[in-house]
Amino acid sequence: MIKEEEKRLKENYSGEKDWLQWGPYLSERQWGTVREDYSVHGDAWNYFPHDHSRLRVYRWGEDGIAGISDRYCNLCFGVALWNGKDNIIKERLFGLTGPEGNHGEDVKELYYYLDNTPTHSYMKHLYKYPQKAFPYKDLVATNQMRGKKELEYELLDTGIFDKNEYFDVFTEYSKADPDDILIKITIANRSVKKAPISVLPTLWIRNFWSFYPMPSKPLIKANEQGKTYGSVDITHPYIGDYHFYFEKPDKLLFTENETNDAKIYNKPNDHPFKKDLFHDAVVSNNFKIPESKKEGTKFAPYYKLEIKGKSEVTIRLRLSKKKIESNPFDSSFEANFEEKIAQADEFYGGLKKTDDKDLSNIQRQAFAGMLWTKQYYNYDVEQWLSGDKLTGEPPKARWNGRNSTWKTMRTHDILSMPDAWEYPWFAAWDLAFHCVPLAHLDAEFAKNQLMLLNKEWYMAPNGQIPAYEWNFSDVNPPVQAWAAFQVYQIDKKKTGKGDIDFLKRMFNKLALNFTWWVNQQDKNEHNVFQGGFLGLDNIGVFDRSHDIPGGGYLEQVDGTAWMALFCLNMLEISLEISLEDKSFEDMATKYLGHFVFIAEALNNLNEDTVGNWDKDEGFFYDRLVKPNGEHVPVKIRSVVGLLSLAAVLVIPEDTLDQLPTFKRSLEWFRNYRMYKSKYRVIQSSSKEGVLLSLVSKDRLKVLMTALLDEKEFLSDYGIRALSKIHEQKTYTLTIDGIPYSIDYEPAESTVSLFGGNSNWRGPIWFPINYMFIESLLEYHNFYGGDMRMEYPTGSNNNKNLKELAEELGKRLVAIFQKDKSGNRPVNALHKTYYQHPKFEDLVLFYEYFHGDNGRGVGASHQTGWTGLVANLIYEFYDNNKPK
Repeated sequence: MIKEEEKRLKENYSGEKDWLQWGPYLSERQWGTVREDYSVHGDAWNYFPHDHSRLRVYRWGEDGIAGISDRYCNLCFGVALWNGKDNIIKERLFGLTGPEGNHGEDVKELYYYLDNTPTHSYMKHLYKYPQKAFPYKDLVATNQMRGKKELEYELLDTGIFDKNEYFDVFTEYSKADPDDILIKITIANRSVKKAPISVLPTLWIRNFWSFYPMPSKPLIKANEQGKTYGSVDITHPYIGDYHFYFEKPDKLLFTENETNDAKIYNKPNDHPFKKDLFHDAVVSNNFKIPESKKEGTKFAPYYKLEIKGKSEVTIRLRLSKKKIESNPFDSSFEANFEEKIAQADEFYGGLKKTDDKDLSNIQRQAFAGMLWTKQYYNYDVEQWLSGDKLTGEPPKARWNGRNSTWKTMRTHDILSMPDAWEYPWFAAWDLAFHCVPLAHLDAEFAKNQLMLLNKEWYMAPNGQIPAYEWNFSDVNPPVQAWAAFQVYQIDKKKTGKGDIDFLKRMFNKLALNFTWWVNQQDKNEHNVFQGGFLGLDNIGVFDRSHDIPGGGYLEQVDGTAWMALFCLNMLEISLEISLEDKSFEDMATKYLGHFVFIAEALNNLNEDTVGNWDKDEGFFYDRLVKPNGEHVPVKIRSVVGLLSLAAVLVIPEDTLDQLPTFKRSLEWFRNYRMYKSKYRVIQSSSKEGVLLSLVSKDRLKVLMTALLDEKEFLSDYGIRALSKIHEQKTYTLTIDGIPYSIDYEPAESTVSLFGGNSNWRGPIWFPINYMFIESLLEYHNFYGGDMRMEYPTGSNNNKNLKELAEELGKRLVAIFQKDKSGNRPVNALHKTYYQHPKFEDLVLFYEYFHGDNGRGVGASHQTGWTGLVANLIYEFYDNNKPK
């Protein structure tokens, strides 16, 4: 029977009801982003710091805590709080900028995504707010004193939560209709003592009028207030009229969402009603100015509470398109929440196969994080470069600065973000991985996300897909085709019918991107690729995004492996389409040929060719090509050399039988092309079909031996990015007398070569691990139980490749599971706190993980690609599976 949430999705995509008009689209951080940076030299962090965020109007979006907005961020709602101690109200999340942190930017707050449904019919968020003064200065000063080899100083390290003197602030949303949103804010005092708190559920309108003429200025206007509740009316030329209802507050506060020129530019203000007025009024306890105004573009009902120890208070609100004549908070209000929570339980009950409560909780919060980080993203690069009619021109130097060549980039969309605070923008290869867990929740949204990056307002005219906001021109791994087929398969399995139209649309656009890669990233046109950055920060001895020391260039194993995988993905997509449309058989042959030539180039052992396989060590290495033509292998044992495992495809025999034209082409390559190579990239079995792989069975075993070696890549929590042998054996490459080195670093990077806190010199990263698992399953489809490997290497314990895939998946899941002592490895630095009853079931998913103990590292809320853990739980934990 179709579930209620599935009915809403169907109504949404059929155009019957716009259930996705409202959602968690309000960013957690708009300040410090590239699009808000109008400085001369692109200093985004310092141009718009946190201290300016409450004073200055944003140009390209808004931000808040536990907030929602319409899909174009015209009208926003978020939660603001004051503990009676701070000199500002808590209106947005605080964190360190890149230059402030000893390991780059980092949010310094405690908050958790507890629940969310695909149509956002029910959402739940938790923010933990200290009752003592928030340690802003301590967090900045202590982190600035710490070096790269020291840990980051986190909010829990300050001791501010030691005596449970904090509030749990739960924000819940329930939709009675697509544009009738019920809101509950529950403030629970976790201390034994009573404590004061001011709560400002804030509604505001994004400011367009300061930048260009609008048909009319939007307005929030007070209504006559009743005995138990009040309301305001919202008029907006873009989204029409709305009504906002709230339980009786202590005060009504109005101001304008406009810049405080006096505080920012030392210029007189034209009126006192500025963006930061609520901060001044609440902290000084002087409400005369905001209470004197009865309309504006920013509004908050003000609740001054004193909550008894171990008690809680709930505030109810409602945002509705329709005018509600009766009590907006009658018995149907709570009934609607109960109904939507039950329907959320029903929906998620179908996405698990296990009764394990801990695993179910991990999966549910992972899915919630994926949905809470759907964000509104607006960035018109040409407009950004040119400036706005009412603000004047930005510095002319910007026309030659960051992203200045991407004038066709015009975004005005809801995107799946890696992290709504640390990475509040799209990242192309991150997004591709996001879509795989999202496909289980809302396959249409996942498909639309992948197609979006290939639209003409994202993809450059030459076929390049933009990498990420900080530098659109960086090169990310081309994983969109891989993700497209993953999403297609998940959707097909669920519905029983594959969306061939989606595959065709993706195929046509990705063919342009493939051509860009071939034309731009194969320097010598011999099928070994450069790529540069390729997402794997800190994996080498120097920054591959910039000029290589000594004037040479790198032939990259990962770039070549990514392109081989791209070929196989395009081949697989064209074969699937060909089963319905035979005209695509020729394209399948095209990508088969590309794959064969790339595989030959990567594997060729002749000394006068460009092969990257080291026959003595049995590993793939990058090769540095010096200006004099000398080839120097860069012998770093990392996931770069293992990525060849990911490029694998099994073509079933029955597929070949249905596509005779392609089958003849395949046979030609096998019989007439392959004799020229020592390495046969096409293997066949009459029973299983054909295997296309970058590695032969012998080489597969060699690489798998390293992959499964606990002294090298295998950790208790997954596959490390760099072999542990480099812990004792530093690799050094000397160029023109200058040494360049790399060591095994299992957690935060101890070098600042690449900036930020991203590190691939040892930690465990989910996307690469997930691809290894998928590849092992594909190899198993061909080799079956006949191929077995020691697990771990040297243990004399043999498993087949399917069993190995499952074991690796469970090691990754174990990062988040409670052990026998009740500890989750992800929380290794703060075990005591996370054993507390109010913490123990809360899960953060992080950017990457310590290579030895599994603790979370990097962006703490990057559910993003780490959300793949939800898929692993679904695939590898099944109550009905034979033991």
